[in-house]
Parts: sequence; C-alpha cells; structure tokens
Amino acid sequence: MSMDRGVIESKKDPEGKNKERIYCTFCPSKMLNAGAATFISMDFALPYIHSKVQDKANQSETISDYWLIEDMYTFENIGVSHTVGNVKYLACADCERGPVGWHDLSTKKSYIALCRVKYE
Repeated sequence: MSMDRGVIESKKDPEGKNKERIYCTFCPSKMLNAGAATFISMDFALPYIHSKVQDKANQSETISDYWLIEDMYTFENIGVSHTVGNVKYLACADCERGPVGWHDLSTKKSYIALCRVKYE
C-alpha cells in the first residue's frame, strides 16, 4: 500500500523530515515530534492492525512509505512487541493499538508507516 505522492509531499519538509508531530490514530498519544524522522520508500509486509473482526488475523499488507527513525530514544512514546524473527513491532504506548511500524534488530533503526498514524 502506497500513499498518494501529493499527500506524502505535504507531510515532509525539503530535507525529507516530518513537518508535523506524529500521533496515534486511536488515542491522543504523541509518538514523534516534528523533524524527528526522515521519509523513506521501501516495501515491508506489516501485519494488519488488530481489530475485533478476526478476518485479517495473522495477515499482513505490504506498505511502501515509512518514517525512518535512527534512534529508538527519539520517540516520545512507543510500545514494542516481543521479537518476531529479526524485528520488534511498534505500537502505541498508551492504547497498545498497532502495529504502526517495526524496529529492525540488525540495524537498530525503526520505521513508522505513514498511513498508520495521524499528524498535527
């Protein structure tokens, strides 16, 4: 899944950093401050966000647009899952909805899907 290029351009500054603060889509929890992440385009199969409807349980979707976070300590709030393969999935620290992205254990870098967060 890829976002519209115009929407992506409106979310980043000329250096490719996020222009706005990044929040959970389900609660008011702030995940990142403005300028904390860099846009990156890469394909990664991220499990669907958990819902009461189990038709998408244990399934994933390929997402192409992410915010790259170089250091885990950059986050304002983030929840981290147990290790799955070589990654830890990221979720909201307050309402625990997710995954909104993942943390790569080999590179120590984190990725937040643009389409799974909101901006202010």
